[in-house]
Amino acid sequence: MSDIRKIIIDGKEVETEGAMTLIQACEQAGVEIPRFCYHERLSIAGNCRMCLVEVVGGPPKPAASCAMQVKDLRPGPEGQPPVVKTNSPMVKKAREGVMEFLLINHPLDCPICDQGGECDLQDQAMAYGVDFSRYREPKRATEDLDLGPLVETHMTRCISCTRCVRFTTEVAGIHMMGQTGRGEDAEITSYLGQTLDSNLQGNIIDLCPVGALVSKPYAFTARPWELTKTESIDVMDALGSNIRVDTKGREVMRFLPRNHDGVNEEWISDKTRFVWDGLKRQRLDTPYIRENGKLRKAEWPEALAAVAAAMKGKKVGGLIGDLVSVEAAYALKSLIEGQGGSVECRTDGAKLPAGNRSGYVGTATIEDLDSAEAIMIIGANPAIEAPVLNARIRKAWSRGADVGVIGPKVDLTYEHDHLGNDPSMMTELLKRDHSDVGDKASVIIIGQAALAREDGAAILAEAMALAESTKSGFMVLHTAAGRVGAMDIGATAAGGITDVLGADVIYNLGADEGDIPAGPFVIYQGSHGDRGAHRADIILPGAAYTEEAGLFVNTEGRPQLAQRAGFAPGQAKENWAILRALSAEMGATLPYDSLDALRKQLVKDVPHLGKVDKVAKNAWQPLPRGNIGKAAFGVAIADFYLTNPIARASQLMAELSANAAARAAKPMAAE
Repeated sequence: MSDIRKIIIDGKEVETEGAMTLIQACEQAGVEIPRFCYHERLSIAGNCRMCLVEVVGGPPKPAASCAMQVKDLRPGPEGQPPVVKTNSPMVKKAREGVMEFLLINHPLDCPICDQGGECDLQDQAMAYGVDFSRYREPKRATEDLDLGPLVETHMTRCISCTRCVRFTTEVAGIHMMGQTGRGEDAEITSYLGQTLDSNLQGNIIDLCPVGALVSKPYAFTARPWELTKTESIDVMDALGSNIRVDTKGREVMRFLPRNHDGVNEEWISDKTRFVWDGLKRQRLDTPYIRENGKLRKAEWPEALAAVAAAMKGKKVGGLIGDLVSVEAAYALKSLIEGQGGSVECRTDGAKLPAGNRSGYVGTATIEDLDSAEAIMIIGANPAIEAPVLNARIRKAWSRGADVGVIGPKVDLTYEHDHLGNDPSMMTELLKRDHSDVGDKASVIIIGQAALAREDGAAILAEAMALAESTKSGFMVLHTAAGRVGAMDIGATAAGGITDVLGADVIYNLGADEGDIPAGPFVIYQGSHGDRGAHRADIILPGAAYTEEAGLFVNTEGRPQLAQRAGFAPGQAKENWAILRALSAEMGATLPYDSLDALRKQLVKDVPHLGKVDKVAKNAWQPLPRGNIGKAAFGVAIADFYLTNPIARASQLMAELSANAAARAAKPMAAE
């Protein structure tokens, strides 16, 4: 039963839920309330007092609107709706007083502070503060913390809003930050001076309303008004987090999260946020042809002619890498299949069923996790494979959901029942009576470590049977951003990857995670000089994900559009355009000469890709059950920071990877 109440805010009557706080009710009524400590996705602290409002008929002092609920308000003497004022003289005076107190110790750092231009304290001091200070005492100063290579601290600027403490504890699930001392000695610090150990720590930079926590790699490089801002999609994992790419000229300066309640809320992982230095290193910016075992630079006409000559009359296969957009994958599929060959996107050997969307995407959405009462994770480690999704599972757990894990023992940042690392546990669970679970909202998540093995198809069938018997939603957790989109367009070979590796000529489109055996002639098209380029006979430089527009379908099957934020370096071209030019060179011209025309053709073939940001309902198609092997589950990702060519080109990711390895190897003291 919803408890709807009437209240009057600044003379305007609104109806709102009784459980809502006044700050939320005011927002609903279109009234802005200033705040520093309050955040929609964190618990209420009520310690900055900036959100004070006047409750008419209440105590003769202003009330903190973030900590008072609508149902706590008393009606008027004749039962009139309660009255709240947000712009009365009392409120104005209170806000000015709070702002004056906040600025007593705040340093005059604005000209050299990285937060300048996007600082809540600056904005609210302008809007709600006064233009003088009555304090002549010296300002206090505090020592800066070392939180690691990502977050730079200037603790003298801290206003003790505790957002960072609440985020790391509640969302990231690490208990490393807190506040010590009282009064003017109160300080936010990390326990025993530890550096933060989380894949989500960069989010405290966005949460900090002042310049106390800023990005260490981005420090002193740009001002917000110099940057061109482009809305895009992240490809570092398969979650499809919504991001904003900030560029200065041709250079990517930083990645920031965009709010999307259905996908990443407003968080992104550290790899997503800090991988931008990998976009400028080890780039392929000119075509190469291998002669006498050595690569030499070539011009585009020569390189395309060499590729066309190599492919003519040969058995051709295509590999589609993890970061490839749907358009580029579609162009390659059209080109290779036109030559009688086949393409494959399951480069890790995952036994994903072609054409069965319920088998390679599932039926559950990411948002279903919020209301789930039971979650089963099979052969996956979401803390590494999709840290933001893991935070969502943690949120469900904190609301009372039971989480079970079949797979290796890992730290997921929340309590869970570890049911062992034996795949046959699923068969065991299938024998049990699940009548009590049927009424509960539940989700089964299966990861790539379970699918990329010989008996992957049997494990998938067993997991789907378990989902059916427990009436659970089913989700396949992918690790590759381009995989679902490539599966949607049917980029699968009948005999899997062995089919393609047996071809005379292999066209490798950005697949850098596996080795191609000696024998076939290899054409590599990609953005970085990684493993794929080392093995190539001809290299065609392509654009990275920030340098071309493209569709990416995330792990729940939601198509999303990544926009181009800059241009590829040197002679590198957009991936679909290279394939279109090559098709003309081969005399088998593809029937489109613009990205729009390609998309029209794509949507005609696969209609749901045209419904951007909509999750299509997948018809349930259970698979025939088979024999499951006895081998324990392995891991899909060994090193969170080095999963793709862009991350491996990043110096910062290499440092983080080394730090993580050192932390894991460090012996713990007995005392």
